[in-house]
Amino acid sequence: QVQLVESGGGLVQAGGSLRLSCAASGRTFSSYAMAWFRQAPGKGREFVAAISWSSGNTYYPDSMEGRFTISRDNVKNTVYLQMNSLTPDDTAVYFCAARRYGSRWFLSADEYAYWGQGTQVTVSS
Repeated sequence: QVQLVESGGGLVQAGGSLRLSCAASGRTFSSYAMAWFRQAPGKGREFVAAISWSSGNTYYPDSMEGRFTISRDNVKNTVYLQMNSLTPDDTAVYFCAARRYGSRWFLSADEYAYWGQGTQVTVSS
């Protein structure tokens, strides 16, 4: 059974940085794509970044590129999200997600089969 456990959230001042972690277990993830989504109060889940576990190729929407970096550690079976230059608009619950890799990047939350419980990120002004 796939299990994803996020950690690393917290309270940070605007302009600061945080690194989120997602520990994955339950199977071999070499054929999986991993992603980070976020959900602010009253809004839907927003795609943040994705990575191919096997190749390490990454994808970001234009709004996230430059401040956020997704990476993975194959030995630790962990995916990371480094977030820099945070603003109050980045306040949300951040979720790790996984699905089998396909021929394209998957940007919608309903395309992912496995989810973590989420970790709260709060950016104060």
